[in-house]
Amino acid sequence: MLAADSMLQTPWLRLGIPGVSWIRCPRAVDFVRLGFRPRSATLEPTTEARKADSLRWIACFKEPVAKGKKVEAEYVRGGEDLWDAASASQQGGYPEHLVVMVNGLVGSAEDWRFAAEQFVRRLPDKVLVHRSECNSLTLTFDGVDLMGERLAEEVLSVVKRRKGIRKISFVAHSLGGLVARYAVGRLYEPITTMESSLDTENHTDKSIGMEGRIAGLEPMNFITFASPHLGSRGHKQLPFLCGLPFLERRASETAHFIVGRTGKHLFLTDNDDGKPPLLLRMVDDCDDIKFRSALRSFKRRVAYANANFDHMVGWRTSSIRRQRELPKHHLLLDDNKYPHIVFVDKGDKINNLNETSTVAEAIKDELEEKMIRGLTQVSWERVDVSFQKSRQRYIAHNTIQVKSYWLNSDGADVIFHMIDNFII
Repeated sequence: MLAADSMLQTPWLRLGIPGVSWIRCPRAVDFVRLGFRPRSATLEPTTEARKADSLRWIACFKEPVAKGKKVEAEYVRGGEDLWDAASASQQGGYPEHLVVMVNGLVGSAEDWRFAAEQFVRRLPDKVLVHRSECNSLTLTFDGVDLMGERLAEEVLSVVKRRKGIRKISFVAHSLGGLVARYAVGRLYEPITTMESSLDTENHTDKSIGMEGRIAGLEPMNFITFASPHLGSRGHKQLPFLCGLPFLERRASETAHFIVGRTGKHLFLTDNDDGKPPLLLRMVDDCDDIKFRSALRSFKRRVAYANANFDHMVGWRTSSIRRQRELPKHHLLLDDNKYPHIVFVDKGDKINNLNETSTVAEAIKDELEEKMIRGLTQVSWERVDVSFQKSRQRYIAHNTIQVKSYWLNSDGADVIFHMIDNFII
């Protein structure tokens, strides 16, 4: 066993554990968080130390790479880039489509390992996948806005580093969906009239892709998995509270003690400088950040949602629907290719501002109704997922993204569905 100080000098260790490749050693501050105290460690990690490097314990449980494919991975500051080496060498550079994958609460880049490798295997000459890690572990307690700013900076650094990238897509899980929405708002750049006319000439469909750019790139897909777009505030939006009003009130009052500013944002209890809650502001264009315009600039927006057994994020909030809009059981699909996809709404119709909800719904939660109306001013595809017949149903929140292949493998068909419908 290496001493703590010795381990801090060794960034990578080889483990003699079957199926485990390499393990990355933590920083001194991480030893403190885990209960160790090496001689060189400080008692409390500083904010700068936490931001400077997200090194932590990571065990890489890798599947064999598909025959004939060599997936290259490069660890960079803030995350990891994956691409197909053979295809890149033939093209004389990297693929032109950047896919940014964003983790959820207390997550990391490792959560998207399976999905990232499937992307590269199935679209070897098309995509370069970046698994973000600028917001990992306890950094996810810092609030949606701060996390969004960090993600925006990270994306800009990737774009600057990888020359030849022309397109960009986002794939996010849980809280990461909100972080990605904030980041694209920060990265949004409206295009000039001249640029718009030139782009229109290069598109057969003149109704899409003409709204602007994200980090200077053409926005393609914005996809979320089990993301609380309407927050976690009441009315079974946090299912493990069983819809009990007393517990939902207590959670709203105490969430910030557990998950910091992020808790205030999720439960819409933030009141920075007298402004409305952040999630409410994020459904529209603000003076400094064009949230709605940024979403509209993508060719497609997709919300994958667990219809049941997701104890962390409710069906309505993850699919951006009112209760009466949820599909009925008799409408559910039966697809052998994607057995856990039970309903698909292509989202061709954009919500009408004059559409009236029932009086009961309006009274029930005015803020939720405002968020639905704001978000549905752009079209969304909804893909409803059910693991009801799966032995992994009680961990549906992680299974939908295949967080760990060994625990969440039943969600693989959901990942394949996303890739098969991905706009390149």
